[in-house]
Parts: sequence; structure tokens; C-alpha cells
Amino acid sequence: MQKFWLKLPRPILALAPMAGITDSAFRQICRAHGADVTYSEMASVSALFFKPGKTLELVRFNKQERPYVVQLFGNNPEHFAVATKIITKEVRPDGIDINFGCPAKKVFKHGSGCALMPQIELARKIISAVCNNTNLPVSIKIRAGLKNLDALEFIEKTKDLPYSTVMVHGRTYEGGFSGSVDWEIISQIKKIIPEKIVLGNGGITTPENALEVLQKYPEIDGLGIARGAWGKPYLFEQIKKITEHCHPERSGAKSKDLLTGTSSETTSRVSMHSVYPFSKIKKIMLEHAKLIYADKNEMGKLEIRKHLVWYIKGFPGAAELRQKLVRAESLAEIKEILK
Repeated sequence: MQKFWLKLPRPILALAPMAGITDSAFRQICRAHGADVTYSEMASVSALFFKPGKTLELVRFNKQERPYVVQLFGNNPEHFAVATKIITKEVRPDGIDINFGCPAKKVFKHGSGCALMPQIELARKIISAVCNNTNLPVSIKIRAGLKNLDALEFIEKTKDLPYSTVMVHGRTYEGGFSGSVDWEIISQIKKIIPEKIVLGNGGITTPENALEVLQKYPEIDGLGIARGAWGKPYLFEQIKKITEHCHPERSGAKSKDLLTGTSSETTSRVSMHSVYPFSKIKKIMLEHAKLIYADKNEMGKLEIRKHLVWYIKGFPGAAELRQKLVRAESLAEIKEILK
């Protein structure tokens, strides 16, 4: 049941799920700037089981976001089964994802997210509950490991189940969102499940990061981009501009082509993709603001502020501009500030 996943050119570039971030507006802006797949924010299966209205509103989407995957979290197989039926029938996304990777304290203490990885039997029941109640492709998101269990063991003990795709965050639960990313374990997972799609996630913040990983681990099917897209939804198209030179499915070129010539030539050809003019960024900021205001009305002015701050980070005059943007009360004010 891989369906749309098999039709995507390699490397697949997915907007990874992020609570409070990957709403409809952000999904649209990332899709417009190169993301191949978008994921929803985490949706509670218990909320869908008992009172689905608010959660269904959270995961609604429009066709510009396709292929679109709804991510579910919780710890009750029965709730997962019912939630899967509801999402499949009412939302009609392109896929359903199960969260086994969230390290947030609130989620972990609830026994959900990353806390499920050591509970293999429960994890298997949850995966089966989802797979048995939808005709959509099912994916899972996991971490490199936690405590005495690593992702290799988790995959070995669940690989017989009919999920199609795995996104692996290369840091452990203990590592949170900082520290080095274990790309070797992601590579090993692909070797264990060559018939499934494996995406690596964690620490990709520049096109150079992405290129380095994709060249060193060509067996990985693609990347999940999360915090690297904060204020940089154009990161996806930057990565594509690099990989079209060195990935057969993007351009017909061989993976070694970009590495021909001197190291300085290679660096010059790659680093040019990191430069993104502020004039273009301002247009994207306004485009994003319009999408948020259209989707959330008055709440849009609160939602857009964090994104606007991320967009201008590191640019000359950012501090002064930030002060103006966080005080903006309307789309018209934002437009005036960005002139």
C-alpha cells in the first residue's frame, strides 16, 4: 500500500510533522517552494475517538497540500482504529502516519510518541490497528532509540507489518533536538527493510547539509525537513537545485557528477544555492501571511508573528524589523512594513 510514495522522484523531500507549526498555511508555502510531501500537526486519536470536531478542524487541508499525510498520536489501539476510520472517511488524505518519535515531556508522560518504542507488542497492535482500518498507505515516525532500545531493534520486530514508509529522526530520545544525528543507523534501517521507503530526519538546515547526507548515504530514499524550514520554506527548492545535478531521478545525471573538478569548484557550485535574496524572502513572507490570515482570520496575527521572526533572522537590521513585525495588527500593516 505504498501508492503515492512510489511515484515520487528520489530523493523525496518531506515537510516533517511539527506540533504548532505544520498548519495548512505552512504546508501550502512549503509545498509551493519544493516540498514533495507534507505532514499534519500531531492529531490525538483519543480526541478523535471521544470528540472529533476540533481535531478534524486541525487536520483539514486543501488540494495544494497534496500529497498530504495526517499524523496520529496516542497509546490506545482501539482509539487508533476508530481515528483511522474517521480520518480516512472524513479527511481523505493521501496517507496516515503513526507517531513513535515525539520526545515532548507531555506526550512522553502520557505513554505516547517515543515512549511507545520499547513497548514492542503495544506498538505492533497500534500499527496493525491503523493498517487494518484504512486503504491508505501507512507510515511511521521513530527516533534513533531511547534507553536500552535502538531503532534497529524496533524495525526488526515490526518489519513484517504492512506499513510502507519510515521517517527516522537520527537523534535518541535523550538527545532531543540537539547534538549529532546518527545517519549510520538510518542507513542500516534501509538495509533491513529495502522494500520500504526510509526517510532520514534531523539537523538538515542548509542545502549543503542535505547534499552531504544524500551523497554519503545514497541508499536513503529522502529527507524529512523540520526545524530547518523555519523561516526557510525555500530550503526544499534549494536542495532540489543541488540534487538535480547529482541524482539520476531528478536530472538523469550520475551522483558523482557534482564531485568532478577541483574541491574549490565543487564548493562554489554548491554554496551558491544557499544564497537567497531578501527581496524574494519578503515576497514569501507576505505570501505566507496572506495564507495564515485567510485560514485563521484574527488569530492569524498571532500565528504569523513567530514565522516572520524566523524569516528575518540573521539579516542586517533584523532587530529593528522584528520590533515592527511583532507589533503588526493586520495584513495591511505587514505589507507596509515589508515594502
